[in-house]
Amino acid sequence: MANINRLKVVLAEKRKTSKWLASELKKDPATVSKWCTNTSQPDLHTLTKIAFLLGIEVRELINKNQDIYDCLLYTSDAADDLTRV
Repeated sequence: MANINRLKVVLAEKRKTSKWLASELKKDPATVSKWCTNTSQPDLHTLTKIAFLLGIEVRELINKNQDIYDCLLYTSDAADDLTRV
């Protein structure tokens, strides 16, 4: 699975633990652990809460993934080509 979020990295930068975050969000530590390993992803509302707790912007929690972006562009271009035929 792609590393969609940067939660593990940002927690380390802020010297916070996933256990601390789970406590602040009143979530099961196993859930937060899954977010940190990118096994699953928090919803947008939760990402907003996390950003607030860490004093950062939401976009700092999300990886920029050029491969996914390029794939989306390619798919979009291919779809455009098909509609022109």
